[in-house]
Amino acid sequence: MGILDGKKIVITGVLTDASLAFGIAKLAQEEGAEIVLTGAGRGLRLTQRTARKLPNECDVFEFDVTDASHVPALQAQLESKWGRVDGALHAIGFAPEVCLGEDFMAATWDDVKIAMEISAYSLKTLAEVVSPLMTDGGSIVGLDFDATRAWPAYNWMGVAKAALESTNRYLARFLGPQQIRCNLVAAGPVRTMAAKSIPGFSQFEDSWQERAPLGWDVNDSSAVARSTVALLSDWFPATTGSMIQVDGGYHAVGA
Repeated sequence: MGILDGKKIVITGVLTDASLAFGIAKLAQEEGAEIVLTGAGRGLRLTQRTARKLPNECDVFEFDVTDASHVPALQAQLESKWGRVDGALHAIGFAPEVCLGEDFMAATWDDVKIAMEISAYSLKTLAEVVSPLMTDGGSIVGLDFDATRAWPAYNWMGVAKAALESTNRYLARFLGPQQIRCNLVAAGPVRTMAAKSIPGFSQFEDSWQERAPLGWDVNDSSAVARSTVALLSDWFPATTGSMIQVDGGYHAVGA
């Protein structure tokens, strides 16, 4: 028996088998869940190809968080397929190139609002889809990079992550009476397609292994997957509005 036996889980953010979301999807299946992946735009076909690498076959539905019509469309597909949803993973983030790097002042509001909508507001958009289908309660988990401090080169994506963290707390407050839990997993740096788009990512890689009390391997996302799957299960029944640090303990130590 797995800790997700019988669970119906929606997983966003799978692009390649190096995606954090792919490791979570794979482990979720191994722990007994039935899953659906979502993809959007030009990445949809990539998600469909990557889905074939999972242990079990699964559907891939289109879901563009910037298109309001996709909310009722995806909800209808999930209701037709399962009738209910037990959990959802938010692994969605994007910022225009100018929002990253060392020039914090370079981005305009038109750039920043894209990062905010896709990286933060989309958590609420995903909740709009799945919460009405969580008739017996459920769990929404988002992937995060700790925004309680300013990081080199992260700039406006860091601001968007701070908004994501606040959105998570407000969703937890709003959805708690329906027994829907909302939490974030703040992962240490892992070599993914998203990470490669961050200028100066090597600065994170170089320091993390040295400073994390438990050590850290930027090529190993298994700890993130296990922690996320645990939050999607029934093993954290009274935890909501939280950010779980899965970073080898880096956040807890000084220079």
